[in-house]
Amino acid sequence: MSENKDKDLGGRPPKYKCKEEIEEKIEKYFKDCEGRYLTDEDGHVMTTKSGMPIVVGQRPPTVTGLALALGFASRTSLLNYQGKKEFRDVITKAKSRIEMYTEERLFDKDGANGAKFSLQNNFRGWNETAKEAAHAAVSAVKIINDIPRIVPAAQAAPDDNAGN
Repeated sequence: MSENKDKDLGGRPPKYKCKEEIEEKIEKYFKDCEGRYLTDEDGHVMTTKSGMPIVVGQRPPTVTGLALALGFASRTSLLNYQGKKEFRDVITKAKSRIEMYTEERLFDKDGANGAKFSLQNNFRGWNETAKEAAHAAVSAVKIINDIPRIVPAAQAAPDDNAGN
C-alpha cells in the first residue's frame, strides 16, 4: 500500500459538484414551504367557511430550514458553503429570498418581533449598533404642534422633555 493512501489527504468531498444541482434543491425547498392545498377524495380543493382554500404544510422559509433541506448539518455549514466561489451567488440569492420574506413580516404585527430577531441575527446590515441603541435611549420626546417627535439627545435641552 502506498504511503499516500494511509494519510488523510484532505477534507470531505464537496456535497455539490455544480451550482445547478444545489439550485434544484433550493427551488424544491421554497416550493415545499408554500405547502399544498387540502383536497377531498375527489381531488376538489377544500375551503374554509369563508371560501378560502385550506393550505397544509405551509411554513416560513428560514436559513436553518434551507440548510437542512440542502443536507447540511447546520446553518453555519450552509454559510461556510456560501464562501465557495461557485455557490456564492446561488446561496446568496436564496438567502435574499428568505430575507425578503422576513422583512415583509415586519409589517405584520404578529410576526414583527420574530422577523426583527431573525433579520438582526441572520442577515447583514440589520443589526442595531450599540451607539444607535444608546442614542435611542437618551433621546427626548418633544411635542411640536401637538405631535410627539423624537429629538436626538444632542439637540434636546433639559426642559424640552416637559412638553412644549
